[in-house]
Amino acid sequence: MRGPPELPLRLDRSARDRLHGPARELILDVRAPHELVEDLFRHRYGRLVSGLVRRLGPARIDLAEDVVAEAFLRALRAWPAEGVPEQPDAWVFRVANNLALDTLRRRAELAGADLGADEHAVQPNAARAEPGDGPADDTLRMMFTCCHPALPADARVPLVLKTVCGFGVSEIAAALLAMEAAIAQRLTRGKARLQGLGARFEVPPPRELVERLPPVLDALYLMFNEGYRAHRGEDLVRADLVEEAVRLATLLTEDEHTARPEVHALLALMYFSGARLPARVDAFGDVLTLAEQDRSRWDRRWLTHGFAQFRRSIAGERLTPWHVEARIASLHAVAADYASTDWGAILAAYDQLVAIADTPVVRLNRAVALAKVAGPRAGLDELATLGAAPELDRYGLAAAVVAHLHWQLGEHAQALEHFQRALGLACTGPEARLLARRRDACREHAPAPAW
Repeated sequence: MRGPPELPLRLDRSARDRLHGPARELILDVRAPHELVEDLFRHRYGRLVSGLVRRLGPARIDLAEDVVAEAFLRALRAWPAEGVPEQPDAWVFRVANNLALDTLRRRAELAGADLGADEHAVQPNAARAEPGDGPADDTLRMMFTCCHPALPADARVPLVLKTVCGFGVSEIAAALLAMEAAIAQRLTRGKARLQGLGARFEVPPPRELVERLPPVLDALYLMFNEGYRAHRGEDLVRADLVEEAVRLATLLTEDEHTARPEVHALLALMYFSGARLPARVDAFGDVLTLAEQDRSRWDRRWLTHGFAQFRRSIAGERLTPWHVEARIASLHAVAADYASTDWGAILAAYDQLVAIADTPVVRLNRAVALAKVAGPRAGLDELATLGAAPELDRYGLAAAVVAHLHWQLGEHAQALEHFQRALGLACTGPEARLLARRRDACREHAPAPAW
């Protein structure tokens, strides 16, 4: 089975993160144990939890998450003293599996139950997928399990982000532009419902597979988006999430039941956007806007894969948001430089997107395109039509857009007010530094740069 091409560059940590596959393994012995544990957590958490859930059953997702977290803590304590094992991820899985079995033994003793089935084949009726049954990857199985149609619709994507990506409640809330308390409630309801269903960790029948696909694609997009633009920390990019989202989307395009036009469109969007990663930050890790990026550094191989997937996506008869988003990304990809961007075509594409997926964030992006075509006042007028949009109140980019449009109009007081608000909502260190530089330049009445 073909896998996705490697990420053009790893930008989220140090030079070690620019290595892939065998090259990564070659440096295990020169990394500090705590760095290796962190690296494993970032790259293997979802697969470890998914592998345990296959053994324990979906009703024990909480247990799987708890023991994987504890296994990583034990690695932090053990490896500096005892040395790093030859197969670090296998060590973590074995410890987590043993912790899970110990927990189940204690629970069985308290309840006077027989633990035999739990100890050896914790979920004996969860059969392995046969050829033609659908994606056999444990992580994808976990995603489809979390998107069971009997679960509350608003709990499915948060469950995927929690169990597969290891996102905390605050990260999920940021990704979904929701309140943390609401996300916590959704997770609680979703896990309780999953436990009550007695659902199995298996690939659903083909018809049900297709029914569960939309929230799976939503979750993959949010996973990719968190990798492309992180919501916390000092790193703008989390290459591990970008790679995993592309890997999983690629697997979906290679299975006969899930290789649907919208899946190809989503993968095209990932490739088009991911191609920009080498140019998104400078040598100091600071943000480079689309207008500032050196497009010769965009990864041509990823762009080629993007156009190939985009061509496959147009085979269907139904236009989905993924098709339109991929179209918009392709228009950026074909522009030789920022000045050559066809903003009229991008605005027309956003008009299409509003017609089929009208959300405050889509409207915000359309306002940006409109400002490029008709001027900053038109963009501000468009945003004014949104009225009360709580999602945008929690979205730092919205405040940054409003600030920049006021700056372009020479309305410095209003611009500074919104820059300050954007700074309060900034997700990462690089974004905060960019906003601070822009605010300071605006305060000095410098001309507003392209953005």
